[in-house]
Amino acid sequence: MANLLQLNVRSVFIPSLSSRRHSHSAAPRRHHFRVEAKVREIFMPALSSTMTEGKIISWLKSEGDRLSKGDSVVVVESDKADMDVESFHDGILAAIVVPEGSSAPVGSPIALLAESEAEVALAKSQASSSSSSVSDQKTEAVSAPVAEPEPEPAISTPPVSSPVSSPDVKVASTHPASECGKRIVASPYAKKLAKEFNVDLATVVGSGPMGRIVAKDVELAASSAAVSEKPKVGTVAAAPAVQLGSVVPFTTMQAAVSRNMLESLSVPTFRVGYTFTTDALDALYKKIKSKGVTMTALLAKATAMALTRHPVVNSSCRDGKSFTYNSSINIAVAVAMDGGLITPVLQDADKLDIYSLSRKWKELVDKARAKQLQPQEYTTGTFTLSNLGMFGVDRFDAILPPGTGAIMAVGASRPTVVGTEDGRIGVKNQMQVNVTADHRVIYGSDLAAFLYTLSQIIEDPKDLTF
Repeated sequence: MANLLQLNVRSVFIPSLSSRRHSHSAAPRRHHFRVEAKVREIFMPALSSTMTEGKIISWLKSEGDRLSKGDSVVVVESDKADMDVESFHDGILAAIVVPEGSSAPVGSPIALLAESEAEVALAKSQASSSSSSVSDQKTEAVSAPVAEPEPEPAISTPPVSSPVSSPDVKVASTHPASECGKRIVASPYAKKLAKEFNVDLATVVGSGPMGRIVAKDVELAASSAAVSEKPKVGTVAAAPAVQLGSVVPFTTMQAAVSRNMLESLSVPTFRVGYTFTTDALDALYKKIKSKGVTMTALLAKATAMALTRHPVVNSSCRDGKSFTYNSSINIAVAVAMDGGLITPVLQDADKLDIYSLSRKWKELVDKARAKQLQPQEYTTGTFTLSNLGMFGVDRFDAILPPGTGAIMAVGASRPTVVGTEDGRIGVKNQMQVNVTADHRVIYGSDLAAFLYTLSQIIEDPKDLTF
């Protein structure tokens, strides 16, 4: 079971004098709530070095709930994962400023925490007065196009087909995926699958941390429903409809990928290709596959072993003025996810045996699909692998992730007609790779030497199982 990253919410005590002092500034740099004594702000935390804003997935506590230091308060979606955030103080959750499903910049207030019952009313007043101006600015744009207003009742069953919710619904009354006020917490991907497969989340038992429903729980429920209701098998397996011509905003993960790709354009890169003969590696894989070894782990282990002999290929340049010979060989492997991409990291891959590495990889993939990776599990890579061979891709180029020196794109291993050393024609399994590297640090001769070493390891893989 994956463990959630527990982070302390940054709570700030701001005296009245400080508030008065800020009021004299001619042009405030950022909108803040003026918080009086004994009322603290809960801020949107920075859950990774690349995070600029976070999305509220679910409030684990409701307005009026009493909190103790260390209690999990809210689940926040960062650019790569969903994480529980803890309270840093005792108090009462007086007002929720940012509702579920909404986003806020890092460092901005998302809730107010009152020290005692006496300050709850004051906190609510401050939150409503501070947010009213924002609501007024949106009123014209929202109300003008509405020709046939059909307001929803205050208490009703939310329509399945419409993604629009009433702006007057109070924050944190119940979770969107709840029934009769009972909170049900599920990962965003699990919620998406539930809609696609028409699975009621209230009937699903979560296997994730603290009972959270993850993707595999929904898939299991969907498959069970398909077995018990055979006439609906076709409906369950059908792909979700896409509205052609619609404009879809980026998810938090897609926005992070977009920023990283733009940043990568500033790095001068070059590419070197190589062809490996994989007969021996394929034979080894078939021999130890039953012990839980994956081809990904074999490739990661082989790459890490080659990097020990070519440390410059494992180096990185971050400031454009110097580069670092990284002390650890951490192999990041690209994993496609719904609506994005993430690179779980096999840390110290050169030091782990192939069986431990395979177990670790399975654990990382499970956590990635449940969006439960902790930052150090996806931000510490020093060399990246991207493998599309399982899709039948022969060769492709990969984009260099910012802050790393090289990434290797791996194609499929295929039977190929080749000329043998004795002048005959034979058939061998061959795999093509392309390495993209930072030319400020790594040169063509560096990659050529690295790939030659890697070819020796792959074509004679006996050391991979030591």
